[in-house]
Amino acid sequence: MSSTTAPPAKLPEVQLPSYSWRTLSPSAQLLYIQTEKDANEAVSLLETDIVGFDLEWKPNYSKYQPENPVALVQIANNDYILLIQISRMREFPKKLKEYLQNPDILKAGVGIQKDVTKLFRDHDVAMRSCVDLALLARSVDNANWKGRYTNPIGLARLIQTYEYLALEKGKVTRSNWERHLNPKQQEYAGNDAHAGFVLYTRLEDMKNNMAIIP
Repeated sequence: MSSTTAPPAKLPEVQLPSYSWRTLSPSAQLLYIQTEKDANEAVSLLETDIVGFDLEWKPNYSKYQPENPVALVQIANNDYILLIQISRMREFPKKLKEYLQNPDILKAGVGIQKDVTKLFRDHDVAMRSCVDLALLARSVDNANWKGRYTNPIGLARLIQTYEYLALEKGKVTRSNWERHLNPKQQEYAGNDAHAGFVLYTRLEDMKNNMAIIP
Protein backbone atom coordinates (compact mmCIF):
# COMPACT_ATOMS: atom_id res chain seq x y z
CA MET A 1 0.00 0.00 0.00
CA SER A 2 1.45 3.30 -1.02
CA SER A 3 0.89 6.61 0.64
CA THR A 4 1.39 10.12 -0.56
CA THR A 5 2.45 13.07 1.49
CA ALA A 6 0.58 16.25 0.91
CA PRO A 7 2.78 19.21 0.01
CA PRO A 8 3.30 21.71 2.81
CA ALA A 9 0.76 24.48 2.98
CA LYS A 10 1.93 27.70 1.44
CA LEU A 11 2.63 30.25 4.12
CA PRO A 12 0.68 33.48 3.78
CA GLU A 13 2.65 36.51 2.73
CA VAL A 14 3.36 38.88 5.57
CA GLN A 15 1.66 42.23 5.11
CA LEU A 16 4.19 44.86 6.12
CA PRO A 17 3.07 48.13 7.70
CA SER A 18 3.15 51.12 5.37
CA TYR A 19 6.10 53.48 5.53
CA SER A 20 5.19 56.92 6.85
CA TRP A 21 7.47 59.76 7.78
CA ARG A 22 4.81 60.80 10.29
CA THR A 23 5.38 57.59 12.26
CA LEU A 24 9.16 57.53 12.10
CA SER A 25 9.60 61.27 12.75
CA PRO A 26 6.41 62.33 14.57
CA SER A 27 7.74 65.79 15.40
CA ALA A 28 8.82 66.55 11.82
CA GLN A 29 7.13 69.25 9.75
CA LEU A 30 6.31 68.97 6.06
CA LEU A 31 6.58 72.29 4.22
CA TYR A 32 5.07 72.57 0.76
CA ILE A 33 6.83 75.53 -0.87
CA GLN A 34 5.85 77.35 -4.06
CA THR A 35 7.81 80.63 -3.96
CA GLU A 36 11.50 81.45 -4.23
CA LYS A 37 11.36 83.53 -1.05
CA ASP A 38 9.88 80.69 1.00
CA ALA A 39 12.35 78.22 -0.47
CA ASN A 40 15.35 80.36 0.42
CA GLU A 41 14.08 80.77 3.97
CA ALA A 42 13.19 77.10 4.44
CA VAL A 43 16.63 75.83 3.46
CA SER A 44 18.09 77.53 6.54
CA LEU A 45 15.94 75.24 8.73
CA LEU A 46 17.94 72.18 7.65
CA GLU A 47 20.63 72.14 10.31
CA THR A 48 21.87 68.57 9.78
CA ASP A 49 24.76 67.77 7.45
CA ILE A 50 22.90 64.73 6.04
CA VAL A 51 19.58 64.82 4.16
CA GLY A 52 17.48 62.53 2.03
CA PHE A 53 17.03 63.80 -1.51
CA ASP A 54 14.75 63.16 -4.47
CA LEU A 55 13.29 64.83 -7.55
CA GLU A 56 10.00 64.59 -9.42
CA TRP A 57 8.94 65.85 -12.82
CA LYS A 58 5.86 65.56 -14.99
CA PRO A 59 5.93 62.28 -16.94
CA ASN A 60 5.64 62.17 -20.70
CA TYR A 61 2.81 60.18 -22.16
CA SER A 62 4.44 59.92 -25.58
CA LYS A 63 7.92 58.58 -26.30
CA TYR A 64 8.35 61.25 -28.97
CA GLN A 65 8.17 64.13 -26.49
CA PRO A 66 11.29 65.49 -24.78
CA GLU A 67 11.59 64.90 -21.04
CA ASN A 68 9.91 67.56 -18.91
CA PRO A 69 12.07 69.66 -16.57
CA VAL A 70 12.36 69.10 -12.83
CA ALA A 71 9.15 70.14 -11.11
CA LEU A 72 9.78 69.23 -7.47
CA VAL A 73 12.85 69.09 -5.23
CA GLN A 74 12.42 67.00 -2.06
CA ILE A 75 14.81 67.32 0.88
CA ALA A 76 14.29 65.67 4.27
CA ASN A 77 15.87 65.04 7.64
CA ASN A 78 14.39 64.07 11.00
CA ASP A 79 12.95 67.53 11.61
CA TYR A 80 11.80 68.92 8.26
CA ILE A 81 10.57 67.69 4.91
CA LEU A 82 10.77 70.33 2.21
CA LEU A 83 8.73 69.92 -0.96
CA ILE A 84 9.99 72.74 -3.17
CA GLN A 85 7.92 73.07 -6.33
CA ILE A 86 10.34 74.61 -8.80
CA SER A 87 7.79 74.49 -11.61
CA ARG A 88 5.79 77.25 -9.85
CA MET A 89 8.78 79.61 -9.66
CA ARG A 90 10.33 81.99 -12.17
CA GLU A 91 13.90 81.16 -11.15
CA PHE A 92 15.66 78.44 -9.21
CA PRO A 93 16.01 79.67 -5.59
CA LYS A 94 19.50 81.02 -4.93
CA LYS A 95 19.86 79.63 -1.39
CA LEU A 96 18.61 76.23 -2.50
CA LYS A 97 21.22 76.13 -5.25
CA GLU A 98 23.95 77.05 -2.77
CA TYR A 99 22.70 74.36 -0.40
CA LEU A 100 22.71 71.62 -3.02
CA GLN A 101 26.18 72.63 -4.20
CA ASN A 102 27.61 72.71 -0.66
CA PRO A 103 30.17 69.87 -0.36
CA ASP A 104 29.79 69.80 3.44
CA ILE A 105 26.18 68.61 3.22
CA LEU A 106 25.64 64.99 2.19
CA LYS A 107 22.62 64.20 0.03
CA ALA A 108 21.42 60.59 -0.02
CA GLY A 109 19.12 58.95 -2.55
CA VAL A 110 18.62 55.93 -4.78
CA GLY A 111 19.89 56.40 -8.33
CA ILE A 112 20.92 59.88 -7.31
CA GLN A 113 23.44 60.11 -10.16
CA LYS A 114 20.57 60.49 -12.65
CA ASP A 115 18.95 63.18 -10.52
CA VAL A 116 22.24 65.07 -10.31
CA THR A 117 22.60 65.01 -14.09
CA LYS A 118 19.02 66.11 -14.68
CA LEU A 119 19.17 68.98 -12.21
CA PHE A 120 22.34 70.24 -13.86
CA ARG A 121 20.80 70.06 -17.33
CA ASP A 122 17.54 71.68 -16.31
CA HIS A 123 18.70 74.33 -13.84
CA ASP A 124 22.52 74.50 -13.98
CA VAL A 125 22.81 73.19 -10.41
CA ALA A 126 26.05 71.24 -9.86
CA MET A 127 25.28 69.10 -6.82
CA ARG A 128 28.14 67.82 -4.69
CA SER A 129 28.56 65.19 -1.93
CA CYS A 130 25.91 62.74 -3.09
CA VAL A 131 25.56 59.10 -1.99
CA ASP A 132 23.71 56.40 -3.91
CA LEU A 133 21.98 54.28 -1.28
CA ALA A 134 21.93 51.18 -3.48
CA LEU A 135 25.72 51.28 -3.80
CA LEU A 136 26.08 51.94 -0.07
CA ALA A 137 23.87 48.93 0.70
CA ARG A 138 25.99 46.70 -1.54
CA SER A 139 29.13 47.97 0.19
CA VAL A 140 28.06 47.40 3.79
CA ASP A 141 25.79 44.37 3.24
CA ASN A 142 27.20 42.67 0.18
CA ALA A 143 26.10 39.17 1.22
CA ASN A 144 22.47 40.28 0.97
CA TRP A 145 22.74 41.67 -2.57
CA LYS A 146 23.93 39.44 -5.36
CA GLY A 147 24.93 40.58 -8.81
CA ARG A 148 26.93 43.47 -10.14
CA TYR A 149 27.36 46.65 -8.15
CA THR A 150 25.77 48.57 -10.99
CA ASN A 151 22.54 46.55 -10.78
CA PRO A 152 19.86 48.88 -9.42
CA ILE A 153 18.05 48.30 -6.13
CA GLY A 154 14.84 50.25 -5.72
CA LEU A 155 14.06 52.45 -2.74
CA ALA A 156 10.99 50.38 -1.83
CA ARG A 157 13.05 47.19 -1.76
CA LEU A 158 15.70 48.75 0.44
CA ILE A 159 13.08 50.04 2.88
CA GLN A 160 11.45 46.61 3.00
CA THR A 161 14.80 44.96 3.69
CA TYR A 162 16.17 47.30 6.35
CA GLU A 163 13.09 48.90 7.91
CA TYR A 164 10.53 46.08 7.41
CA LEU A 165 8.07 48.58 6.00
CA ALA A 166 6.23 48.89 2.69
CA LEU A 167 6.97 52.07 0.76
CA GLU A 168 3.86 52.43 -1.34
CA LYS A 169 4.12 53.58 -4.95
CA GLY A 170 1.10 53.21 -7.22
CA LYS A 171 -0.34 55.60 -9.78
CA VAL A 172 0.80 58.72 -7.93
CA THR A 173 4.31 58.16 -9.30
CA ARG A 174 3.00 59.01 -12.79
CA SER A 175 0.95 62.04 -11.75
CA ASN A 176 1.42 65.65 -12.82
CA TRP A 177 4.04 67.18 -10.49
CA GLU A 178 3.73 70.63 -12.07
CA ARG A 179 0.21 71.26 -10.77
CA HIS A 180 -0.71 72.14 -7.19
CA LEU A 181 0.14 69.00 -5.22
CA ASN A 182 -2.72 67.17 -3.61
CA PRO A 183 -2.36 65.48 -0.18
CA LYS A 184 -1.55 62.08 -1.71
CA GLN A 185 1.24 63.57 -3.84
CA GLN A 186 2.66 65.44 -0.86
CA GLU A 187 2.64 62.29 1.27
CA TYR A 188 4.34 60.23 -1.43
CA ALA A 189 7.00 62.86 -2.15
CA GLY A 190 7.66 63.39 1.55
CA ASN A 191 8.02 59.67 2.19
CA ASP A 192 10.51 59.20 -0.65
CA ALA A 193 12.89 61.90 0.58
CA HIS A 194 12.49 60.93 4.23
CA ALA A 195 13.17 57.28 3.38
CA GLY A 196 16.48 58.34 1.88
CA PHE A 197 17.48 59.98 5.14
CA VAL A 198 16.36 56.99 7.24
CA LEU A 199 18.15 54.49 5.00
CA TYR A 200 21.39 56.41 5.04
CA THR A 201 21.32 56.52 8.83
CA ARG A 202 20.65 52.77 9.01
CA LEU A 203 23.38 51.84 6.53
CA GLU A 204 25.92 54.13 8.18
CA ASP A 205 25.26 52.39 11.50
CA MET A 206 25.87 49.05 9.80
CA LYS A 207 29.08 50.34 8.25
CA ASN A 208 30.39 51.62 11.57
CA ASN A 209 29.79 48.20 13.14
CA MET A 210 31.76 46.33 10.48
CA ALA A 211 35.08 44.73 11.42
CA ILE A 212 36.65 46.26 8.31
CA ILE A 213 35.03 49.48 7.19
CA PRO A 214 34.87 49.82 3.38
